[in-house]
Amino acid sequence: GFENAGVEGVFGECVFVDEHTVKVTSGDGKETNHTAERILIATGGRPVFPPGEGIDEHCISSDGFFEMEELPDVAVVVGAGYIAVELAGVLNSLGSEVHLVVRKGRALRDFDPMIGEGLDAEMIRAGIQVHRHTGGVAKVIRDSERRKIVTLHSGDVIYGADVVLMAAGREPNTTEWAPNTEDLHLESCGVRISPKKYVVVDEYQNTNVDNIFALGDVCGEVELTPMAIAAGRRLADRLFSGRREDEFAKVSYEYVPTVVFSHPTIGTCGLTEPKAIEKYGKDNVRVYTSKFANLHYGIFDATPEEKPKTLMKLVCAGLDEQVVGIHVLGMGADEMMQGFGVAMKMGCTKADLDSCCAIHPTASEELVTMGAWGTSPQSTGARVSPLGGAPPGEPRLS
Repeated sequence: GFENAGVEGVFGECVFVDEHTVKVTSGDGKETNHTAERILIATGGRPVFPPGEGIDEHCISSDGFFEMEELPDVAVVVGAGYIAVELAGVLNSLGSEVHLVVRKGRALRDFDPMIGEGLDAEMIRAGIQVHRHTGGVAKVIRDSERRKIVTLHSGDVIYGADVVLMAAGREPNTTEWAPNTEDLHLESCGVRISPKKYVVVDEYQNTNVDNIFALGDVCGEVELTPMAIAAGRRLADRLFSGRREDEFAKVSYEYVPTVVFSHPTIGTCGLTEPKAIEKYGKDNVRVYTSKFANLHYGIFDATPEEKPKTLMKLVCAGLDEQVVGIHVLGMGADEMMQGFGVAMKMGCTKADLDSCCAIHPTASEELVTMGAWGTSPQSTGARVSPLGGAPPGEPRLS
């Protein structure tokens, strides 16, 4: 790890002294200054609870979830994002009675409607109780048996909760998630931050101070760990590789494949159907969908209606039907999305997907067999066309 790479670890609370110097205070109170030609801010973010009576005292965050020693009989999960639906699914699968509290109509509102509504139906089928249009939690108090009573802004009340888990996500106009910038004393070096406390950077991760850079959740762009790693790699290439081709290296925040480990799993990449219509116009968007029960459930003693459903959607745009969105809900969505993400980054079209032989029997074969055969424009986004049975390209040799 760091040791093998020759990286020295300095641990403690860090503040800026000036644009080239930081002061670190260790756990024993010892202060040391460290000076560098370049400084990178990558301090991430942290959950912050919303205001309300008893919320700080009687609720836990996702960090607290991993510190639990007993399975709660009744759990209230507050939030509509990744963490909320993931932990609600875990607790429900382990046998807890789970209440999911969302401020508006459903969880994952920014996801494609087909996927968000599909997960909603599957959570209800699995027994999760979804409280909608609540406006969030107003207060949390203990009853005489030291269980929690959760009062929502809508007036609804949930009684007898053993655990109230705040995972209210990163919604605009709230403070449930905060970047770690307040204690860095950025005023000492002049780095600009946004009204929501994010470090302001350009597309190359530059701050307004020439030698200071920032990336990851502290910038508020795409708040995913692999995205921060990708941004760090490109920044390192640009600053240190010395190669001409890296002079303008930067990370792309478009077509980022991502997974929600909900029950069932979600995999998604690119634009939702509404976003594609907003960007390209309804007449320029064509959508392909599929809904089925995964073959895994074929031997289960259940009716077709009772079996968990897999949902898939391809969102295509333009005369060539370039694939601008792939959305999957169901078993294996996490594993299949990485490969399709590569294809999307390369500009694949619907015809490019159709040109790939299906792997049978798998769920992912649906993504290369959607729609009536031969109805898509025979256009490719590939450097070497795979259409019409063409052979693959050959590698360049020295």
